[in-house]
Amino acid sequence: MSAPSPAVESVQCFGRKKTAVAVTYCKRGKGLIKINGCPIELVEPEILRFKAVEPILLLGSHRFNGVDMRIRLKGGGHTSQIYAIRQSIAKALVAYYQKFVDEQQKKEIKDILVRYDRTLLVADPRRCEPKKFGGRGARARFQKSYR
Repeated sequence: MSAPSPAVESVQCFGRKKTAVAVTYCKRGKGLIKINGCPIELVEPEILRFKAVEPILLLGSHRFNGVDMRIRLKGGGHTSQIYAIRQSIAKALVAYYQKFVDEQQKKEIKDILVRYDRTLLVADPRRCEPKKFGGRGARARFQKSYR
């Protein structure tokens, strides 16, 4: 029998925005980040790409050089998906540093991210309110007439 292969150092984290869910597998590697099999550099339009790579720009690419990230993306619209991606990237890096690097660097990363934008690590709880009867939307009512 062959000896068991060493366990792969990996973490799995998710990011959510509205109905979009991004699941990130983060493991030791060469700095690749792929979304549904495509490199993150191919995300269009450019404004949304910059929003998706915000954690990388904030923390510096040297922190991402030692890890590969594979992101599975489902649901939501374009913007919601981008916000889910950036959240899952940030959470995955923090979890990876906590588990496999050291607590001090993890704390530095977390402080930088929270100081810039709290939604990089904490999900936005707002959801779409369901429509009710007696009106055209969730809160709007049909006009009332007295005569």
